[in-house]
Amino acid sequence: MPDAVPRPRLYEVHDWTDGEWAFGAELLDHVTQPVVSPDRADIDHDPGLPDAWWGGLGLALALLAEAEVEAARTTVRDGWIERAFPQFLGVPAPAVVERVTGHGDLHWGNLTVMPLTLLDWERWGRVPFGYDVGLLHANSLLVPDVAAHIRTRFAAVLDTPAGRIGELAALAEMLQAVARGWYPDLAPHLAARAEALTGVRPPTPVHSEVSA
Repeated sequence: MPDAVPRPRLYEVHDWTDGEWAFGAELLDHVTQPVVSPDRADIDHDPGLPDAWWGGLGLALALLAEAEVEAARTTVRDGWIERAFPQFLGVPAPAVVERVTGHGDLHWGNLTVMPLTLLDWERWGRVPFGYDVGLLHANSLLVPDVAAHIRTRFAAVLDTPAGRIGELAALAEMLQAVARGWYPDLAPHLAARAEALTGVRPPTPVHSEVSA
């Protein structure tokens, strides 16, 4: 991964087993700057981040997208997409999904204020193009000005056919979380955004057990 991607440095990894259980521990930098949203993944107010912060995020995602990672490290798998698109979006799964290397869990609880640092790298790997930005956008829908800023700043990603698929994958994942009882306030905004992209109102799922 490029050194210019702002993240805690990983110093050591230790794995061990105890009977049927497997464990892993990582030693990383201690990050001192505050998290943008320490208590929730989404936001309900504008955090007032400077333009330099947004520029740094765009650069970090661009550099990360070009990082090499083994194909086995795929965060959003084809099998999940094939089941989740019909169940949570009400549309068929795409025939082709363009992938890049991404963070895999880009929400406001995993980003610090200035200086920008991306936290929680457990899910990083191959993600649909546009998925990271789409996930951050979905977690911003309660604050229309921030959501609009993301759509404008990352238009080169979101306003493409591949980016649209990535955003829909993020929305499907968020709507799956809604079906499990999360994000009650965000739920109608997620459904409205999905409908705006597909022209189809997402169904109300009777269950949510679509594994990744």
